[in-house]
Amino acid sequence: MATEQEQQQSEREETREDEDQALFDDDELTAFRGRWDEIQAGFVDEPRQAVEQADALVSDLVKRITTGFSEARSGLESQWSQGEEASTEDLRVALTRYRAFFNRLLAA
Repeated sequence: MATEQEQQQSEREETREDEDQALFDDDELTAFRGRWDEIQAGFVDEPRQAVEQADALVSDLVKRITTGFSEARSGLESQWSQGEEASTEDLRVALTRYRAFFNRLLAA
């Protein structure tokens, strides 16, 4: 049986692993970073337009993240409304994603 310290260490390691997982796949990350680089490069010539584009890009990212969490929640709620119980593993994965994202927000 694991001691409380061992359990806390294990949870911290799992949290770090979760936080290291990207919210988007590699192609999407490359595309978003490319858009950011273009926005930043355009600041010299068109600062106002660059800020407007940065706002749009961040809004797009937030919307994509929100949609992902909403779809995951809808899947769980669909199971519940059909009288099915979500597996403990499905719930663990969902909670782990929320925890990782929550920790990222607080670390920023």
